[in-house]
Amino acid sequence: MNAIPITQHLDYLRFERRMSPNTVVAYQGDLEQFAQYAEKTFQISDLLAVDADVIRTWILTMMEEGITTRSINRKISCLKSFFNYHLKVGHITENVMHRVIAPKVSKRLPHFVEKNDMEKLFSSDLFENNFEGYRDRAIMELFYATGMRLSELLNIKLSDIDFYEQNVKVLGKRNKERIIPVSNVAKEALEKYFSVYKEQFGEMNKNSCIFVTDKNKKMYPKAIYNIVRKYLDCVTTIDKRSPHVLRHTFATHLLNNGADINAIKEILGHSSLAATQVYTHNSIEKLKSIYKQAHPRA
Repeated sequence: MNAIPITQHLDYLRFERRMSPNTVVAYQGDLEQFAQYAEKTFQISDLLAVDADVIRTWILTMMEEGITTRSINRKISCLKSFFNYHLKVGHITENVMHRVIAPKVSKRLPHFVEKNDMEKLFSSDLFENNFEGYRDRAIMELFYATGMRLSELLNIKLSDIDFYEQNVKVLGKRNKERIIPVSNVAKEALEKYFSVYKEQFGEMNKNSCIFVTDKNKKMYPKAIYNIVRKYLDCVTTIDKRSPHVLRHTFATHLLNNGADINAIKEILGHSSLAATQVYTHNSIEKLKSIYKQAHPRA
């Protein structure tokens, strides 16, 4: 397998497009998977030599293996980006992806936690009165109060938080900074966490990431996933219980309470309004439910 075209494309994504490390890793996995398929099935070792038929066959193979349409389309987007890059730098004269049709994706509404369940979570005694308990509450409050991504929360430094103005600065996708308001409740949860941190570890360095393990090491994604799932397991039975579900919950609850969708877009850090509009479907479903319960002829 000739890995040079893949490496060149990944460097372009990393240094020119400034995509997040997680996105680059995902693209690398998809490209390497396709390269192995092309070499094993068609004996093609140079990705730049594949044609549309090879890609169509790969798509059909994935569909037969039961891979979701959403995952397949992500891999197709990866290939489009790959061939566009090599067309741009003159390594090929045509992007073969123009002759590949992506399968249609059925609309899937974002999972979110009901408002009553979130209220139940924060009014309960689930959070213990120790370092881990105060840290976990601060994590859950911040996710729900800001709608930030997992990667954004993991990398918040003490210097990024402005307690006077009640906001936090995060570094989003493609290294775009944005300022997010922080609620009074989340601010109080953070202040209590920092107080307990100081008792246990001393003053926190302003350039340190704020969320740490009980060994004072920077938190890692799996640990945050486990924390979120632990507490959501106690209040909801929805299938997905992850940090991203709290992001969906934040946006859905704001929209249901009359927030402007353009404001939600800015807070979430979406590059286009289309990405935010998916939450309007949840609001419409909620309205339908209320209508059916309340209208005598529903």
